[in-house]
Amino acid sequence: MENEKHHIVPYKAYLYILIALIALTFMSIGITHINLGSYSILGALIFATIKSALVLSWFMHLKFDQPFLRFMVIFVIMVFLAVIFITFLDYYYR
Repeated sequence: MENEKHHIVPYKAYLYILIALIALTFMSIGITHINLGSYSILGALIFATIKSALVLSWFMHLKFDQPFLRFMVIFVIMVFLAVIFITFLDYYYR
């Protein structure tokens, strides 16, 4: 723990991320009110993915952590997506 580098993030950066998260939240709500058919859900999911990436990188400090931790988070997300994909395949072929 003594050898770890400490990073100081200015409050301005957190304010910008907060504003971006609020804007993306309103955009994801707004896209559901536009009649795009099934693409409106896809758009809302894309906005949610961007928001989760911002939270993971800035508020959970993955941007400043070791590459191994980033790899582990990406691995867990990939396993989660694989489980969801297998579930949909099971549902589709029943």
